[in-house]
Amino acid sequence: MAASLAVALFAAGCDSNAGNNETVAAEAPVVVEEPVAAAPIENPNVVPANEVVADENAPVMTFAETEYDFGTVKQGETVKHTFEFTNTGASPLIIENASATCGCTVPEWPREPIAPGEKGQIGVVFNTTGKVGQQLPTVTVRANTQPNIVKVSMKGNVATSSIPTAGADGPVRRN
Repeated sequence: MAASLAVALFAAGCDSNAGNNETVAAEAPVVVEEPVAAAPIENPNVVPANEVVADENAPVMTFAETEYDFGTVKQGETVKHTFEFTNTGASPLIIENASATCGCTVPEWPREPIAPGEKGQIGVVFNTTGKVGQQLPTVTVRANTQPNIVKVSMKGNVATSSIPTAGADGPVRRN
């Protein structure tokens, strides 16, 4: 019984266009879609610049300098510099963390709060062992300021004595 029902449905389905010999060509409409601009990715850890509302009572870390040029040093030397800052805000300044871009740079920062009007220091030690050429070690300081991240950096050139340099007669060939 089920087989005869299936055959009847199949025959009726094939026979639906039996009397219609005309072929209708329908053109599909061409749809051109405008490219959709990608929506910006929202990072909950970053506040857009246009939404930053400065708190007038927030601490402010004002540095005497944010970049120190140590010039040219020989490879293997240690460069030390102290970045001095003042809390020019209205509430105590607390440095949560200071981290460097690599293990060759070590920052040291005050762990106690800096009262408004008081000065503080962030010491940075840069070890040039294994480094050569232009260097830019950077320290990222995270504090309860607005914005909460401030960067200080050292820059300079590390020269090596093991590689000969070009003299007045041109480049030196190494064997």
